[in-house]
Amino acid sequence: MVAFIQGTVAGLSETSAQIDVGGIGFEVQVSGQTLSRLSGAGRETAVKLYTYLYVREDAMVLYGFLTGDELALFKKLITVSGIGPKGGLSLLSTFTADELRFAILTGDVKSISRATGIGKRTAERLIIDLRGKLETESAGSAAVLSSVSASDLNMAGPEGTGAAGEAADALAALGYSRAEALKAVQQAAASLGNEENADTETLLKAALRYM
Repeated sequence: MVAFIQGTVAGLSETSAQIDVGGIGFEVQVSGQTLSRLSGAGRETAVKLYTYLYVREDAMVLYGFLTGDELALFKKLITVSGIGPKGGLSLLSTFTADELRFAILTGDVKSISRATGIGKRTAERLIIDLRGKLETESAGSAAVLSSVSASDLNMAGPEGTGAAGEAADALAALGYSRAEALKAVQQAAASLGNEENADTETLLKAALRYM
């Protein structure tokens, strides 16, 4: 098992990165988002990719991710029937790990179906198979923000409830700390002009950009 590789970017293709590790070039399949970040950094950039080695009778394919969190979610995705490594990579090309978790937790079939190769039925199966697991993992984090005060969140209602409180709860469910969640929601509120009528989904999507 190859846990990670660390080296420099020797080249990029449409779906993969070539990583030079001590003079040996590793071809690593990466998501579109990872590819974009590596492309922005340029050649010869030092990089560490957390990896998953997929082995079948006719091939050995190495998949790489910039964070251990992305790798952990990828491993969950490929346990779902109909979503192999290619499908998992497609999902993580379309969404960040947090955006995908949110889509799964909220049962957003329509959004998940936007990923290449992921149809409605596969999206529904993904939600059914993983939502319970993600809810269990996030239960402890969500409890941290079970009540949010209006002094912490300007957009929360007089009792500390409302869209801002729900958005902060959702961020906590994704594993962020209380301080991170509050700061991101405050920044999102400011970017939206402190619109008191902003709904939870709008706030959350805006807040994720600040995480």
